Amino acid sequence: MKINDTLSGLALLALSLLILYTVSSYPVIPGQNIGPGAFPGLLAGLLALCSVLLILKGLKAKKHEDWVVIGGWVKSWFHLRNFLVTVGCLFFYIYLSDFLGFIICGTILLAVMFAALEVRAKVILPIAIIVTLVIHFIFYKGLRVPLPWGLLMPIQW
Repeated sequence: MKINDTLSGLALLALSLLILYTVSSYPVIPGQNIGPGAFPGLLAGLLALCSVLLILKGLKAKKHEDWVVIGGWVKSWFHLRNFLVTVGCLFFYIYLSDFLGFIICGTILLAVMFAALEVRAKVILPIAIIVTLVIHFIFYKGLRVPLPWGLLMPIQW
């Protein structure tokens, strides 16, 4: 799928303006020259500048392109199915991760996605479990991100 640069630029400009509006309400820290909104505001300003340049590039294009060109993958059942599986997995994790926990959800999600990608059946579950445990270890122990335990709450490590 190809989206005209003008539309992409407008969407990014709207995002940057929303970020700038949001960080403008961040509190000022007494005695500090730079508050909590400085870095996000700087990045949003740079994004706005790049967005304007992208909009101008799209408007100055020599050939007039369609606003949106649908790609061939939309007609491919394999690609469309994998897209729908990915969206379904995201909703599954959003709604059930607190109840089931990261380890159970991650293993199920990876197994479903591996199956959708036609990975050999006998390696799906071992790889899904190992990858989920590695990701959990990196985030929970290394980065100290509190991932939900869900049903495994009694056996935290």
